[in-house]
Amino acid sequence: MSDSKRQLILGLPKGSLQESTFMIFKKAGFNIGGSSRSYLPKIDDPELDARLIRAQEISRYVESGVLDAGITGHDWIVENNSDVVEVCELLYAKQGFRPVRWVVAVPENSDIHSPKDLEGKRIATEAVGLTQSYLDKHGVHAEVEFSWGATEVKCPELVDAIVELTETGSSLRANNLRIVDDVIESTTRFIINRAAWEDPWKRSKVEQLAMLLTGALAAESKVLLKMNAKSSDVEALTNVLPSLHAPTINHLQDAAWAAIETVVDEKVVREIIPQLKKAGAEGIIEIPLNKVID
Repeated sequence: MSDSKRQLILGLPKGSLQESTFMIFKKAGFNIGGSSRSYLPKIDDPELDARLIRAQEISRYVESGVLDAGITGHDWIVENNSDVVEVCELLYAKQGFRPVRWVVAVPENSDIHSPKDLEGKRIATEAVGLTQSYLDKHGVHAEVEFSWGATEVKCPELVDAIVELTETGSSLRANNLRIVDDVIESTTRFIINRAAWEDPWKRSKVEQLAMLLTGALAAESKVLLKMNAKSSDVEALTNVLPSLHAPTINHLQDAAWAAIETVVDEKVVREIIPQLKKAGAEGIIEIPLNKVID
């Protein structure tokens, strides 16, 4: 089969990660279409054949070879004990660009304050394997039951504690639960089947995707700043700029003036623009970025 007809079977996470995954792919240059309920979303790349699957299952299907590659959480790779190649970390989640945590949570008035206090207790969770490993690490014996959902509402009537995924803790607080301890921190990972990793074409395709996706994520927190300034003010301006690399400086037709551009963290822009203006910058432009490739 020629490379032009080859396809990489790619698992994309259905559910909480779906919207943010589609957004990152779009910034990376890939448009995903079709109904949100469809198992077979369409990507405008004939070399990609996508499947929309629950993140909890993707690592198992990648390990078995049903999928060549996929995007899922590190937590589910550990939970499923999947033997896969982790190509790269993709730092994003449902509500933002940060890790998520599995935590032990109990009612506010519970007498459980440490892992040892879980001895003999009943715990509900969707991540039974992660929870059992955590208990084993602490030498604690407890009853762990699988939860089909709405885990937060099961405390204290049905169980003594839960192990639940959280990003901000707001859902736990809303259910009058407090966090006792962290079980595992997790980020999204791009994974590939081990046999597929040994296939030169599939490996190359996955590495290209990884570069574009990580570039799109890197751009989420950065902007391009462009400005003009008198040549005599350039040194003072570059001292203000916290650039990704050295700023690009181009002298204009009028040798007394220069154009300066640089990539900076978006979070510092509001702090440095007044400083740049004070140091002599004119015509300052802030431009959002789609990708930053190192």
